[in-house]
Amino acid sequence: MLKSEFDFYLPKELIAQEPREPRDAARLLCLHRDSDAMEHRVFHDLPDLLEPGDLLVVNNSKVLPARLIGHKDPTGAVCEILLLRQVKGDVWECLAKPGKRLKTGARVVFGDGTLSAEILETSGEDGNKLVRFTYDTQTLYEKLDEFGRMPLPPYIQKQLEDQSQYQTVYAKELGSAAAPTAGLHFTPELMQTLREKGIRFAELTLHVGLGTFRPVKEDDILDHKMHSEWYCIDEETAALIRETKRAGKRVIAVGTTSCRTLEAVATKYGDIRACSGDTDIFIYPGYQFKAIDGLITNFHLPESTLIMLVSAFYGYEKTMHAYETAVKEKYRFFSFGDAMILL
Repeated sequence: MLKSEFDFYLPKELIAQEPREPRDAARLLCLHRDSDAMEHRVFHDLPDLLEPGDLLVVNNSKVLPARLIGHKDPTGAVCEILLLRQVKGDVWECLAKPGKRLKTGARVVFGDGTLSAEILETSGEDGNKLVRFTYDTQTLYEKLDEFGRMPLPPYIQKQLEDQSQYQTVYAKELGSAAAPTAGLHFTPELMQTLREKGIRFAELTLHVGLGTFRPVKEDDILDHKMHSEWYCIDEETAALIRETKRAGKRVIAVGTTSCRTLEAVATKYGDIRACSGDTDIFIYPGYQFKAIDGLITNFHLPESTLIMLVSAFYGYEKTMHAYETAVKEKYRFFSFGDAMILL
């Protein structure tokens, strides 16, 4: 398939710049796979759409406030460093601006000088930097909380009033460079209502990389190389999923990150088991799903691997029609936008 087949017209004013308040006031496009019925709902209607025994699988990864603005020593030139992946100890793979001026040996100072970074080397393939951090606290994370900003996607121009707006209410495992945004719509109250109805939750971890925003450049989508991300499923979650399947109930992935994790594990092992590792699974039309029975997700970028995943689950023609409908009905798009559920 060609990436151009996943393009669609999106007015800029439909790109959400801030989340709904409260979170579960987001609109929800409900798509029924068996009947092709389409309903316009609100996210807090979710308990009415699910059944006792259904299992919602959420990604509990927590976003690092990984965007650091500092000054090059000794020139004072403004620099930006974005942490992508911990390599070992205090050495991280990072994006850096201005990349050409931050050569090996360059030093960047942040805030009051109690956090600094030294450029160790530059990757020839993608220009990313290996950076060693020095700080006066027990962990680097304490300094990130003090000086770091949320690494918002480039299409969000407005600064957050509260950094917690870009975290799910169940986030706990630090490591993501971007939020698993389908989960942003949940509130503690909504989760309690779901539990009272007999709908269960299971957690997994997939640390979202910035590759999730990387555009597909190749015309033929089969030539696209997916980024790799680390995941972990514990025994409790694996057992809940197997139990749900045995009972004939639905396993519903909250977000494409949960979906990719479950499908990667099911593809590798033939079932869901406790495990961890890296996955670069690419799901596009023609893929046969092995783990999930439903999906909650946001509205994604044109020509992105995420809309390709949705098309694989719901069907290409029906997905593109749903997106056309969402534009016509003025749903809000992308990270802080509205949601859809496919059942």
